[in-house]
Order: sequence, then structure tokens, then C-alpha cells
Amino acid sequence: MCPGRGGPAMKLSARLVVVVVAVLGLMIVAATDQILPATSAYQAQMRVWLAARATGLAPLFLVALLVVLGILLSHPEQTQWKLAKRIYPWHESLWVFAIAFLAVHVVSLVIDPFAGVGIGGALVPGLSEYRTAPVALGVISLYALLVTALTARYTRLLPTGWWLKLHRLAGVVLALAWVHGVFAGTDTLSLAPIYWGIVLAVVAAAAHRYWIVRRARTAQRQPHPSLLVPIPQHLEESHVQPHPAP
Repeated sequence: MCPGRGGPAMKLSARLVVVVVAVLGLMIVAATDQILPATSAYQAQMRVWLAARATGLAPLFLVALLVVLGILLSHPEQTQWKLAKRIYPWHESLWVFAIAFLAVHVVSLVIDPFAGVGIGGALVPGLSEYRTAPVALGVISLYALLVTALTARYTRLLPTGWWLKLHRLAGVVLALAWVHGVFAGTDTLSLAPIYWGIVLAVVAAAAHRYWIVRRARTAQRQPHPSLLVPIPQHLEESHVQPHPAP
């Protein structure tokens, strides 16, 4: 409804923005071949490979960002952090973008006749002819991501406390996806700074959270100044003075 007619104005949430951007990204990828068609069979083959590689790296970055944001949002002082309310919607919605890229990644590998993955290898761990073990880890990480995202989205359908336990699988998802990208790609050496940058970002976020938790525990152990009972001066002096020798 239009605002001028008394109806409520439509507000674009962060989740809706992510969905729209993901759809537009998929439309751009699909339209690229129509705007700039390949001039040779090799160029057409490389386009499919580049699409598969790019749409495989993009969700790796997004999952790493989700894990880093999740670590930062889980510290004890999260309620006092002013940026938490702005960051949380992105932590809640970026999984849609990651799954959209993963869908393109899987389709690109399936339609690429030279990839050696096929629809079976893309959906069932261990059926890929190309680097069976690394591709299998990628398939497992895909399903783990779906479990982590969907259980976090529909927490009311789970018993109390289960969603948090399943949500912590995000670290496993990132680890499996990282190993998959390193050992399944043929350009790992050229992308080594990116892979190690992801590791450093996660380690830095975990170290920051550990430091905050340790600082909070230390503060809890120390008694509050208002609870300290002052010692009378005559007792303090008698305690300091040494006893006379016999």
C-alpha cells in the first residue's frame, strides 16, 4: 500500500536486502553469457570453471564472516556493545547469500563436463571422480551449513538448548569448507594469502573473546570496594608491631 493512502510504509529489512542482492547477482551471472558470448570453446569452458571457482570462494568468505560475527556477538558484554544491534541482522541473514552462491557453485560443477564431479558427486559425499576426499568434505560442509542455518531460523521447532548446540557447528562448517577449498582447488598457491587471512581473522576473533571472558571472570573474583570492611587503626598497628623478645 502507498504511504499517501494511509497504509504502512514498506521497510526494507537487512534480510530482504540480502535476498534481493543475491537474486540480482544470480541474474547478472546468467545474463553475462548473453551480453558477452564466448568466442571459443575454451573461453566457454573457462567461464564455467571461473563461475564455479568464484561462487565457491564467495560463500567461504561469507561463512567466515558469519563465524567471526558470531564469536564477537557471543561475548559476555554483548548487551553493552552499541554495534551489536547493527551487526546482529547481518549475522542472521548472510547465510541466505552464502546458500545462493553455493547453489550456483553446485550447478556450475554439475554442468561442467570437464570438472569430473557430476550431480552424484555434488550431492553425495564420495561419488566425485575429481579429488574425491576434498569434494566430499565440501558436500558435507554444505549440508552442515543448511542444518546450522535452518535450525537457527526455526528455533521453536527444536527442544530447548538444541539450536545453540547445532549452531556451534558453524565452526565445523568453516573448517570443512576451508579444507575443501584448499585441497580441491587447482589455484591454492595463488590464493594462499586469502586462505590464511581467513584463519587469522577467526583466530583474532576467538582470542578477543577469550580475553574478554577472562577479564570478566577476574573482575567477578575481586570483591567490590563497598564490601571491604575497614580494619581499625589500633588493630592494624598491633598486627604490624613485632612481639618483644623473651
